[in-house]
Amino acid sequence: MRTRGITFKAITAVALIACAGSGYAAKTLVYCSEGSPEGFNPQYFSTGTTLDASSVPMFNKLVEFELGTTKVVPGLAQSWTAAPDGLSYTFKLRPGVKFHSNAKFKPTRDLNADDVLFSYNRMADANHPFHKVSPGQTYAYFEDMGMNDIVDRLEKVDPMTVRFVLKKPEAPFVANLAMDFASIHSAEYADKMAAAKTPEVVDREPIGTGPWQFVSYQKDAVIRYKAFDQHWAGRPKVDNLVYAITTDASVRYAKLKTGECHVMAFPKPADVELMKKDPNINLISQQGLNVGYVAFNVEKKPFDNKLVRQALNMAVNKQAIIDAVYQGAGQPAKNPIPPTMWSYNDKVKDYPYDPAKAKDLLAKAGYPNGTEVELWYLPVTRPYNPDGKRMAELIQADWEKIGVKTKLLSYEWGEYRKRSKVGEQHAMMFGWSGDNGDPDNFFVPLLSCPAVQGGGNVARWCHKGFEDLILKAKRVTKQADRAELYMAAQEIVKAEAPWVTIAHSVRFDPVRKEVKGYQMDATAHHYFHKVDLATSK
Repeated sequence: MRTRGITFKAITAVALIACAGSGYAAKTLVYCSEGSPEGFNPQYFSTGTTLDASSVPMFNKLVEFELGTTKVVPGLAQSWTAAPDGLSYTFKLRPGVKFHSNAKFKPTRDLNADDVLFSYNRMADANHPFHKVSPGQTYAYFEDMGMNDIVDRLEKVDPMTVRFVLKKPEAPFVANLAMDFASIHSAEYADKMAAAKTPEVVDREPIGTGPWQFVSYQKDAVIRYKAFDQHWAGRPKVDNLVYAITTDASVRYAKLKTGECHVMAFPKPADVELMKKDPNINLISQQGLNVGYVAFNVEKKPFDNKLVRQALNMAVNKQAIIDAVYQGAGQPAKNPIPPTMWSYNDKVKDYPYDPAKAKDLLAKAGYPNGTEVELWYLPVTRPYNPDGKRMAELIQADWEKIGVKTKLLSYEWGEYRKRSKVGEQHAMMFGWSGDNGDPDNFFVPLLSCPAVQGGGNVARWCHKGFEDLILKAKRVTKQADRAELYMAAQEIVKAEAPWVTIAHSVRFDPVRKEVKGYQMDATAHHYFHKVDLATSK
């Protein structure tokens, strides 16, 4: 099997040649990923494809999520304290943390407070010298989360201590700092690249503190990493990590069967039963902390009309989509958050599948003869949507039954995201896998008013009543009180219908039997720093 001319044998040969004469055969883990990253600076991006290739292998945050859970544990900060009034958080940094190096940079010091200030302030301060070093990029997740409305300032208390001073209490604040956009970068590297008049290199050739060090990237083909010997939590057990970019799920499965890759992303639901029966594959599964949906750009006609949005909701046969696309590995969604998440409002009534009533609503909205729309469909497999094109074809047929002619469009994943951030879309497929187990992590980046500007709110829907509820939920500390506010917010979303909520999926990670220690992550990322490969006797 091949990945754009690169074979697994060639990948392995490189590792073996590198260790020739040492008496040690390097271990190379190959992960068949589903698409090319948009870039390598996780501050700019929010999609799992990109973050799996940037933040996950190469960076750390002040705090991390315990693998397999959404429990917050120490990361680059060995401890932290919150002020009694909830308006400041102080973090003591872990001593002895090393940064990666590359051909352009050899660090002369360990992690300190300057790195934290650099990493945060380049996002927060529009006048920071590194704020705009990569033209066209925005700090989407930072903006979607409204961080500048939350944090007043970041202070350097001493060389190994930083303090965030907030404008208002923020219940999920510490959990927010475990998200990928809060990855810590090297201020020393930035200074050196600025002195060389090549500041943009810090985004293109990343330097972090993570377990894997960036080696090279061939677009649409392969990303190579090597184990970071000086990682503060211990060196990975495997020497080399290779992402073999393979957009077709059937080809990923073929490579997994032949051993050309050890782990694959997002299998087709149709292949799941075969994988369960394969003695060479372990199929790991869990309920996904996710939602797949179709968003209506409310800034464009006819989606500016709530009756049209409600009609299109009623025209979609969700159960047919669950059966054909998810093949039973999912459940129809009625809310923006999955039913496994606290504050889920099960009393919300979903729109029934009712084409006749949908036609009546269209007529009331001023479209008695129907209308024409565009539907953008996902070009890559996602944990919340295994087959965007097939789903689009089913929705197209449903909408045409009520007189809505639907043109299907798609773009390469990076282009899809770039265009949607500026509002070019009409209706579009999107989805979300939760980052921290807090409802705030769904409502704010996907449906808040600031997220319209940041690009995560692809419906470009901004509703004052909804916004007031989710902002209040940030400021109260009792989970029961927050849940009540979020439950009311879900009622508004359903009534206003900025989305067709499609499904919550079951996630599957197919792993070859020789892979030891792999653990499925709660947030849909793929972590390999604790993985080993069994050697044949």
